[in-house]
Amino acid sequence: MQSYTIGQAARLLGVSPDTARRWADAGRMATHRDESGKRLIDGKDLAAFSVELAKGGSGEEDTSHTSVRNAFPGIVTAIKLGDVAAQVEIQAGPHRLVSLLTREAVEELGLEVGMEATARVKSTNVHIDRV
Repeated sequence: MQSYTIGQAARLLGVSPDTARRWADAGRMATHRDESGKRLIDGKDLAAFSVELAKGGSGEEDTSHTSVRNAFPGIVTAIKLGDVAAQVEIQAGPHRLVSLLTREAVEELGLEVGMEATARVKSTNVHIDRV
């Protein structure tokens, strides 16, 4: 059976390694130690935990209200402004998301490279929420 390190599990769950460690320390995520003492999570346990996490949320308060379910919180890495349209890139963990929107929307949201933002994906559209 495949096992995952805390860092690998964190990447797959879309959280920081510190968050995954806290979950493991609190007993929320079952771990074991290999012969060298490294903490590992069995693949089946990680799969079950990821389903549980998706059903119950991360436990963190989401302050935005939206009908778009697929949220990718991340950091704005690039903005390309045209006369009317704009392209915004967000790096959300291992995911790079690109949204095409109006220049006016970018300006109204006050988007800048380096700021936190959330890309919300519904079908083929990417919506940007400022954090």
